[in-house]
Amino acid sequence: MKTAGCPDGKPVKHYKKDNSSLGDVQMNWDIIQVLSERTVVDPWVCANLVNLFKEENTIPFIVRYRKELINHMDADAVRDVQLTMEELRNVAKKVHAAIQTLKKEGTLTISLEKALLNCRSADELDHVYAPYKKGSKLSKVRRARQLGLEPPALALLESPQTLNLHSYIQPQSEGLSTLAEVEAGVQQILADMIAKDKETLVFVKRLCEQDYITIHSTVSKTALKEQKDEKGAKPKDIDKFQLYADFTANVKNVHHHQILAINRGENLKILTVKVNIPDRVKNEFIRWCLNVRWRPKGYARDELFKLLKDAVEDSYKRLIQPLLCRAFRSGLTTSAEKESIAMFVRNLRQLLLTGPVRGRVLMGVDPGYRHGCKLAVLSPTSQILHTDVVYLHGGNGFREAEKIRHLLRKYNCYTVVIGNGTACRETEAYFADLIAKKYFEPLDVTYCITSEAGASIYSVSPEAVKEMPDLDPNLRSAVSIGRRVQDPLAELVKIDPKHIGIGTYQHDVSQPLLKAALASVVEECVSFVGVDINICSETLMRHVAGLNAGRAKNIMEWREKNGPFINRGQLKEVKGVGPTTFQQCAGFIRINPENLKSICSSQQSVGEPGGQASGAGVPNTAGAGGAAGKPPSKKSKSKTTGSAAQQLNPLDQTCIHPESYDIAMRFLVLIGGNLQDIGKPEMQSKVNAAIQKEGLREVAQKLNTVVPTLQIIIDGLTQPQGFDIRQGFDTPDFKRGIVSINDLKQGTVLTGRVENAALFGAFVDIGVGRSGLIHKKYITEAKLPRDERRRSLALGPGEKVEVRVLSVDVARGRIGLDLIRVLR
Repeated sequence: MKTAGCPDGKPVKHYKKDNSSLGDVQMNWDIIQVLSERTVVDPWVCANLVNLFKEENTIPFIVRYRKELINHMDADAVRDVQLTMEELRNVAKKVHAAIQTLKKEGTLTISLEKALLNCRSADELDHVYAPYKKGSKLSKVRRARQLGLEPPALALLESPQTLNLHSYIQPQSEGLSTLAEVEAGVQQILADMIAKDKETLVFVKRLCEQDYITIHSTVSKTALKEQKDEKGAKPKDIDKFQLYADFTANVKNVHHHQILAINRGENLKILTVKVNIPDRVKNEFIRWCLNVRWRPKGYARDELFKLLKDAVEDSYKRLIQPLLCRAFRSGLTTSAEKESIAMFVRNLRQLLLTGPVRGRVLMGVDPGYRHGCKLAVLSPTSQILHTDVVYLHGGNGFREAEKIRHLLRKYNCYTVVIGNGTACRETEAYFADLIAKKYFEPLDVTYCITSEAGASIYSVSPEAVKEMPDLDPNLRSAVSIGRRVQDPLAELVKIDPKHIGIGTYQHDVSQPLLKAALASVVEECVSFVGVDINICSETLMRHVAGLNAGRAKNIMEWREKNGPFINRGQLKEVKGVGPTTFQQCAGFIRINPENLKSICSSQQSVGEPGGQASGAGVPNTAGAGGAAGKPPSKKSKSKTTGSAAQQLNPLDQTCIHPESYDIAMRFLVLIGGNLQDIGKPEMQSKVNAAIQKEGLREVAQKLNTVVPTLQIIIDGLTQPQGFDIRQGFDTPDFKRGIVSINDLKQGTVLTGRVENAALFGAFVDIGVGRSGLIHKKYITEAKLPRDERRRSLALGPGEKVEVRVLSVDVARGRIGLDLIRVLR
């Protein structure tokens, strides 16, 4: 359906209710409607996303090639819908399992089944199902129902004037022997009915939303007791949670990082946490129940009305209030975890999309004291030219300087990359001093500091052993540090994201959710940048949308056996790459004619290892070099040369998906262009002329396609050969000298780069050996570039910023900063 608001079309504007995606059980709610409410996304978009995920589409594919179906949502928003959808599916599966269990046990009633099918969250399900779980004691309400007290409970509400509780007394039966026991049983049943009634729960939750609910934390009795014990190790931990020793905040205003900190303190048994709900909520709830929802339909005698009132009070105190408290805690924790994971995702994306430093020789330095500083000289294509160890901090600095100068001059290297680990500050000062003395002339040497987080773990991993079998693990770290600047994406995908050192409260969030989110953003970044299938490593290939470790390995084996890929269509010949996989990955795989030509030329030099091709900035691993190392067999060569399917297609070097090639060819005919002009100024001129003459929307209609698809075709045809989306992103700052924290004064204006972002602010490297903190209250929308206003006002790693020093605490090494603006 096309509208003025979205002329590209809304394919499922009036969606049909369909809960088939929830599994075998039909819930009493519509998944599309609930998704829309929880994610604040239009129902038609949610319906499309549910169908797209059901068809096994990946997020990168959906975001790039199905924009018109999702109203141009970004990857984070789509991931949020996917996560919420999985939560609802899990609830539905658990409900189905609970219903089947209760059926087998013969304890499922119509009212219980209805209550289960109304559950929309794990907390609600637990509230309803807990008394019936295996291993739980027979609850008082179940016992009362077994004694036959449900009819009098219902009669109290429907026809109280006819109810006589004395008639249910059975002196010989436990639980019915006295009037008090009968009344207690009826009260239990009424309380249970009230607590599981959908309308009642909706009303009490609405009351809480309108009132002032607080979360309060104090030091636990256990921690105070252990503090008195001299041998106890708790006092230091208590100091860490000093801010939360007597902390109170409105649940609507409490910050995400405060919730995660409180949860950590509670898990360590240092803090006691509770949710405070005002008594006015209870009073209003009891009044509403007695006068509206649970008001008897006939005249109720005083003793029966008192019994009903006691049941309402008991239901609130024993069942509903604990449910509300659990719901608030669970909701706050879930929200905090989502925001924390979102922060990790933003930081990782920013880090992976850091602009590569191409076309220069680099020296990677892994600093150290006793074991020396490890050096690795890398070619512009990340080949290892030389490795060494120098001891800069043990009195041998001058002698080692000769060796460093010799290496820099020998390989014409004027760029040094220093890891930010142990001895970083001293190593930086060493190089800055030599540069200041013009020791490396005629080379104009500069250096930068880069994060070495995860480098040590990677250096001893099977991946590193396979890639650099003859190198010492310490030298592998230096290689990794250098490559992180040459091509951050290609190097960082080799490291588990949780070891890269981004975000905060990493261990306080759901580990499966964090792992899935980080893996998803790696896939997103690799796919959007694109990979040249003939030169990329197996490690990089496995992160392309639709591929995995097994398929990447099969692609490498096919390349080893048959030589380089000539076109995207050959992917279908690879084992494990079926129609669905091909659809998901094809648009993100490139076949660069220049690289292909280089590989084919190198195959002429049989047995010459130097002939193996490697992409700019991509390490030449065993998997990546395989295509160049083995020419195709005569059998396969004769088979492919005569096939039209093996012809080179210039569109394979672009972001245009093969499913749109027909539209692209018709567009070329329309503008009078040809495939040989892809990426040239002539193509840009013809495209501009056609669009200015007829308009983008009119051209799309003429080609029987939508505007987003046409825009991708235009981008693919006009972007220059070898285009990299990271060209517009920041690259590391290279410098020649350092500043000390003692040189800082309040009001000093500096430039720096965001090193890490947390829920409470951003840490900025301003070149003094200590990162300064910009508190989140200083990061406002007005200070961000107009075209970078985000869903979250957080800054990301690598962003260049101008800051003002607010405070300097030299003793504690703390620097407070104010954000002035984000630099371009």
